[in-house]
Amino acid sequence: MDLWFVDPDGIRPHDAAQLPALLERTDGFVWLDLHARDEQAEWLLTEVVGAHPLVVEACAQRNHVPTLHGYTDHVFVVLHSPYAGAAGHVHLLELDQLVGRRYLVTVHGPINPVVDPAEALRETVAVRNRIERGTFRPVSPAELSHAIGSAIVRSQRAMVSTVAESLPDLEQEAMASDFRRPEELLERLFLIRHELITVRTMAAQSYEIYARIRGLDRVVPEPERIYASDLAEQFDRLRSLADGESHFLFGVIDLYQTRVTTKMTVAMERLAVIAAITLPVTALASIYGMNVIASDRTHVPQLVFILLVMASISGLLLRWTKKQGWW
Repeated sequence: MDLWFVDPDGIRPHDAAQLPALLERTDGFVWLDLHARDEQAEWLLTEVVGAHPLVVEACAQRNHVPTLHGYTDHVFVVLHSPYAGAAGHVHLLELDQLVGRRYLVTVHGPINPVVDPAEALRETVAVRNRIERGTFRPVSPAELSHAIGSAIVRSQRAMVSTVAESLPDLEQEAMASDFRRPEELLERLFLIRHELITVRTMAAQSYEIYARIRGLDRVVPEPERIYASDLAEQFDRLRSLADGESHFLFGVIDLYQTRVTTKMTVAMERLAVIAAITLPVTALASIYGMNVIASDRTHVPQLVFILLVMASISGLLLRWTKKQGWW
């Protein structure tokens, strides 16, 4: 748990016991960053900040989709930041925000145990570092929340950029592949598609959240709705970028699957030719063999005749399959 007071001079850390007094000050605002849910955090949210019980409950559990709750004195927003894990799995790093008039509360998690807890703090740490360097001076909790939301947009855009950088190499590999082991390349393509779809879904759902905030004119003041409009536009542009990369990736996958299917079809046609040629010959040899099994010597004229019949049948079948375009 971290508690800061943000004023025109910068950002200063404080002890959690000072929160009630800091909320009374008018020369800045409070930023409370909760890294984990415990009894103290619940008490601060409920008794000191005065968060709605539904907000407290939402902060305690994992939310798989972005969420918005609007109240008279604060707005509760749930966003997700992507983190690429092993085997193409994309972790959703949840960040809950209570945006009030005098405070901003950010709640991280819950997160998967395999994820480094520092990854969940990327956006808030980046924004705090900007304030400490003096390159960013937020004057309201809404402006600070806007900066954190923009950092989440950058994290999502970074994953889209990573996918975009890998697409040209995958396209060349798909074009030059010899199709000996197509499952390996197909698996990589589908894993990348999963990452891209996940980020695209995050951006689209986040856009809906901030587009909704723009319509809460009875709850959210005009300056805060301007910040929400900007974030909605950022997420919408990111969704559009992800859609463009998705179309390109889907085209590569369709091309590669079509080439693999065509090669399999050609192979099946050649196998059909082999079967068509060998099956009559095998049947004729079996019938002839059953009729001469009692012979004590080779009948050369009969052998020559049956071999000529077999060769004629094979030749006729080869000619017919050639006319059919099978080879």
